[in-house]
Amino acid sequence: MTERTSPIGLVVLISGNGSNLQAIIDAIAAGEIPAQIRAVISNNPDAYGLERARRAGIPVEVVDHRDFPDRESYDRALQAVIDRYRPDLVVLAGFMRILTPAFVEHYAGRMLNIHPSLLPRYQGLDTHRRVLEAGDSVHGVSVHFVTPELDSGPVVLQAEVPVEPGDTEDDLARKVHAEEHVIYPRVIRWFAEGRLKLDGDRVLLDGQPMSDRQRRIRLEPSAARPD
Repeated sequence: MTERTSPIGLVVLISGNGSNLQAIIDAIAAGEIPAQIRAVISNNPDAYGLERARRAGIPVEVVDHRDFPDRESYDRALQAVIDRYRPDLVVLAGFMRILTPAFVEHYAGRMLNIHPSLLPRYQGLDTHRRVLEAGDSVHGVSVHFVTPELDSGPVVLQAEVPVEPGDTEDDLARKVHAEEHVIYPRVIRWFAEGRLKLDGDRVLLDGQPMSDRQRRIRLEPSAARPD
């Protein structure tokens, strides 16, 4: 394991409210993540997360996908903007775009995403509705490395939440969001500390492949959460 001794640079991509961005900003400000957010970039000029970034003194950029004729040209422009900031890690925090393989491969091993389900279950959209329709008793959230296949990259960390009788989609969203704000900063911290690495399709923590037990947090008072 190689521990980093200086803060790493992040670029965070958003499309909307930016609650996970705020959790990352707060964790950095509290000294919990040895990192600096060099820029926040959105495909949506009206994303509230841009205001969160401005309040924190973080540079913002808008690369509006509606200004481009296709996904490939958009991703090339987005990549050029990201690379101006020379990030060590690209963080997708509610970035509602399907990325091209060339873009993903450019950031292989240094791009993370958070997805509101216990992957590989419920890739794509409408995860809360799909969980309720399936009658599942457990839902959750996953942080994973990004690969060209949608929501299919190696999982780093997951948090479970119970699905209780009478829960609505909004109820599940609130539960999942609360866990997102715990596990995403934690994974970014591991990466920033030099503890987390992608080796092929294996996730290494402290130089060792992560076990299924290490990857899963259960929402129980007695559950041990890996630090």
